[in-house]
Amino acid sequence: MDNIMTLKDPKVSGDVQAKPLTNKQIEKNNKLKKACADFEAAFTYYLFKTMRKTVTTGLSINQFAGKDTYNMLMDQKVAEELSKKNDGLGIQKIMYNQLVKKSNDYSGK
Repeated sequence: MDNIMTLKDPKVSGDVQAKPLTNKQIEKNNKLKKACADFEAAFTYYLFKTMRKTVTTGLSINQFAGKDTYNMLMDQKVAEELSKKNDGLGIQKIMYNQLVKKSNDYSGK
């Protein structure tokens, strides 16, 4: 991550380069980015969990001891990996962009 932040100012056409970030702000932004990625992973896991409930169980041949636990662990891992690859679903990027402006006290002025 760069130590200088570029913001979009709706009042001015083009980008506005803000003041350089301090090391404390950079560390804070890294923690915020991780929190946004973790939120997206949790959201994606819940999405998978909810989608699994809509699928009928079918025959008892497909059921085995521990299948629910296996599905839960599989969904969690897939959700984590999905949020790491190529900005995930995009939720984390949107959240980060909104929250970083507020956390670094940039008003675009």
